Amino acid sequence: MPKAGRKLRADAQANRLKLMDAAKLVFGRGDERASLEAVAREAGVGIATLYRNFPTREDLYEAVYSREVDDMTSLAETLRDAPDPVAAIRRWLHTLIDLVATKRGLVAGLAINAETMSSISMRMGQRLAHALDQLVARGIAESMLREDVSGMDLLSAVIGTCIVRSDPDWHEAAMRMSDIIVDGLEHPQR
Repeated sequence: MPKAGRKLRADAQANRLKLMDAAKLVFGRGDERASLEAVAREAGVGIATLYRNFPTREDLYEAVYSREVDDMTSLAETLRDAPDPVAAIRRWLHTLIDLVATKRGLVAGLAINAETMSSISMRMGQRLAHALDQLVARGIAESMLREDVSGMDLLSAVIGTCIVRSDPDWHEAAMRMSDIIVDGLEHPQR
């Protein structure tokens, strides 16, 4: 991990990104043999390079999850001016469910403890709720959504749906439930 304020060399930054991509892929598969060594192999680097970039499993988890949250924030900014605010929210929530799938694989594969996961999830959850608030505010401003909903309300409902389900088809069920939730928030005249 680079010292605060110190910029990584281009090759070191490339290795760091390859490791995060590999961790997402390896642990996202749900393979019981997934290990940090498998992540290093998938990235095409040695295990020492992995540990130089991510001294702990928690560091790797936080980096991958943080990058996913950055992507969700960028997606919200992109969708903010979409022609249909309700469709934009629906798309964002579907992408969020895919993020939860990645997070589930990382937590299981990296054996992250509940305390660490909770701390990181709280920080990232606030960022996600803020991003979703932008989309919700537009839907409300255009009288397409109920006025008594917030980004945190939607985030809690959808993530709660993802967490409650552990069966193999949880992903499809969560997608369906997010659509039902959004449908219920739309104004009747729509």
